[in-house]
Amino acid sequence: MYSSINSLGVFGMNAFAVTVETDVSASGKAATVIVGLPDAAVTESRERVRSAVNNSGYIYPGNMKVTFNLAPADIRKEGPLYDLPMFLGVLGATGQLRADLRSCAFIGELSMSGEVRHVNGVLPMVLEARRLHIQKVFFPAADSAEAGVVDGIELYPVRDVKQLMDHISGAALIAPLRPVPYVIRRDGTYADDFSDVKGQLQAKRSLEVAAAGGHNVMMIGPPGSGKSMLAKRIPSILPDMTFEEALETTKVFSVAGLLRGGSPLISARPFRSPHHTISAQGLTGGGAVPRPGEVSLAHNGVLFLDELPEFSKVALEALRQPLEDGVVTISRVAGRLTYPCSVMLVAASNPCPCGYFGDSKRKCTCPPGAPAKYMSRISGPLLDRFDIHIEVSSLSYGDLSDRTKGESSAAVRERVNRARLIQMKRFAGTPVTCNAKMTATMTKDFCLLTPAAERMISGAFDRLGLSGRAYDKILRVSRTIADLDGADRIDVKHISEAIQYRSLDRKFWNG
Repeated sequence: MYSSINSLGVFGMNAFAVTVETDVSASGKAATVIVGLPDAAVTESRERVRSAVNNSGYIYPGNMKVTFNLAPADIRKEGPLYDLPMFLGVLGATGQLRADLRSCAFIGELSMSGEVRHVNGVLPMVLEARRLHIQKVFFPAADSAEAGVVDGIELYPVRDVKQLMDHISGAALIAPLRPVPYVIRRDGTYADDFSDVKGQLQAKRSLEVAAAGGHNVMMIGPPGSGKSMLAKRIPSILPDMTFEEALETTKVFSVAGLLRGGSPLISARPFRSPHHTISAQGLTGGGAVPRPGEVSLAHNGVLFLDELPEFSKVALEALRQPLEDGVVTISRVAGRLTYPCSVMLVAASNPCPCGYFGDSKRKCTCPPGAPAKYMSRISGPLLDRFDIHIEVSSLSYGDLSDRTKGESSAAVRERVNRARLIQMKRFAGTPVTCNAKMTATMTKDFCLLTPAAERMISGAFDRLGLSGRAYDKILRVSRTIADLDGADRIDVKHISEAIQYRSLDRKFWNG
């Protein structure tokens, strides 16, 4: 006796169709076998399915040989999400279920009592089902918010197998899920606001430029100057997420199992701040069962590395290629997985081990050469990934005691959104979304300078000893500053401000 049930699986970020074939035979030794490259969680499904069948009032053929084949057999199957289709497969192969389910797909973990439980990766699987023109998908009710963002397909949330069987038999139909409209996260939804930051006007201006163009930022300053406070407020001034960005970010969190219950699309840009003891694997992704790392969990948002020199050299160097490519590729025996990681990298550092090198209020107690040695932990190639360098100075008593509210994040974000709209129109039809991601050809085509600006950067190139990469970054940052001004051409004031954002190169790395 044979049965075939449609399901889906996830490998990395990609979902794929899975056919769960069930064969129940009286010949051979009584056993339950699962084939098709199952992992440990899939192999254990036989015990959950057996108990769920018996405890739901059906009969599991324990005195016969039951074989489950998860096709295609050359892709590894992970997780407990095949419990539900295997349950239906047993009933179909033993004649306890007679229904045409060829237009349906089923995913879900089962409890021993037959309850259908949450599984990871529902969003990418439902999207793949729609692409494959599967008409109906039955999934755990706990994942309704996640699945509900997809329209154009019939979605049925299932609490337990009794409810599912009543639906299949027609005794009591499950109401299909209504699509959830995408809502952009708006004003007043961020706990951390730029208006709370005292002083630091230059640093706040620098972060506005960085947010407008998607530029990576390095902040250097003494302890207590507000570096972390500023970094935590960056998401509140980043441009609103598009539907496509929200979908991509939610998919990453879905496959990582980090979506909160009842949460639909992630509409606020993520902010990830891993501890400096994190491993390279934790930062970029991997593991025996590969999972997205912090750089992928920050996709379309901010990855904040506080106390950058304290991170291990291996972990930091592992970031270089993903930051350049916008994707992380993990190679395993089972195949190659690719996770997206288009992030705004923000880093903060003390200028030396004691933290007070160059501070006007406290004397540095480090021995000679210690500041240079400390900052040398940040390699030149990694430092090149930062477009903007900010020196965050100590606050005065006047700054701290000032009760005047600063400019709100909403006001800053309005200007950032206008600048990003200009960039979206500029790069329409290309994969580039912001000035920081411009190619060399785009930089040449779109970073047009006035004659006075041309003379200024020409003189700065020789006087400051700029590299070719630094020159390109100054042009891209100045393009963003011009966008904030609504200017078509880059003028002297735009170039001069962009050059200021490279001044720490000379102070901390060139002696």
